[in-house]
Amino acid sequence: MSDFQKFLFEGLPVRGMAVRLTDSWQLMQSRRDQPLPQEVMQLLGEMSACALLLQSTLKFDGALIMQMQGDGPVKLAVAEARTGVQYRATAKVMAEVPAGADLAQMLNLHGHGRCAITLDPRERSPGTQPYQGVVPLQAEDGQRFARLAQAVEQYMRLSEQLDTKLVLAANADTAAGLLIQRIPLEGEANLAAKLSPEQQEELADAFPRIAMKAATLTDAELLTLPLDTILHRLFWEEDLRRYDPAEPQFSCSCSRERVGRMLVNLGREEVDGIVAERGEVEIGCEFCGATYRFDAVDCTQLFTTDGGVQPAHGSLQ
Repeated sequence: MSDFQKFLFEGLPVRGMAVRLTDSWQLMQSRRDQPLPQEVMQLLGEMSACALLLQSTLKFDGALIMQMQGDGPVKLAVAEARTGVQYRATAKVMAEVPAGADLAQMLNLHGHGRCAITLDPRERSPGTQPYQGVVPLQAEDGQRFARLAQAVEQYMRLSEQLDTKLVLAANADTAAGLLIQRIPLEGEANLAAKLSPEQQEELADAFPRIAMKAATLTDAELLTLPLDTILHRLFWEEDLRRYDPAEPQFSCSCSRERVGRMLVNLGREEVDGIVAERGEVEIGCEFCGATYRFDAVDCTQLFTTDGGVQPAHGSLQ
């Protein structure tokens, strides 16, 4: 069963999250019409785990969308995590992916790869755009990142000013991740005045010390051990406050109504042209494999004065 766990290090400005995706991860793979290369699926597994970890740090109801855009055989990889520990992911592959390819070989062959993270609250004011931060898929010295965790750690440091340690891994059966993050001290200036130099040093050293422990976790351990075992092995000397666990779910937010609105945005002339040529418009969701069909009657209804999407005359498979 897929599992998700949040925890705090008592008395220290450090928090953590861990996720292990099994049945939901296998379900997501099974919904694809065409399997992706193993290396790309492993990347999507790491991105799914990472998106769930990052979304859990947000203080609003909504989605976190992680996008990797590149200049290699993988043009785009996307993972989305939403409130309620729900996620989905997909990728667009444009050329053959070399066996054993790493992040740089898939997305950053010529140094133009980018990592973008978008925060999209469910309740947004009209006209307000989601927040998005973008960083390159290489370090400041130009060294290209081989692993997703390196790119996201840089994003968190540069865009969010949050020290973060990530361990991510995925295979065909499991996708998993561990996040350790420094959290700001409320009223830090006033608090510091009340602490002894030794106490201040302990707080300052807490994150690098705990992050170093997290870095000892191997891919094999992350993929095979239960979360309880991992947390005990790594942090048995620490005082952890653990929150109620949750069960992540693969869930797609596509719908006939959303596809209908997309067709309306495409324009009647374009849609009518497709219907005239093919007899219907067929749209497949790249995330979950669902197929939405709109025949001539459906398309006429889309462009009524109210712009609404009528009940399904076509089919959803």
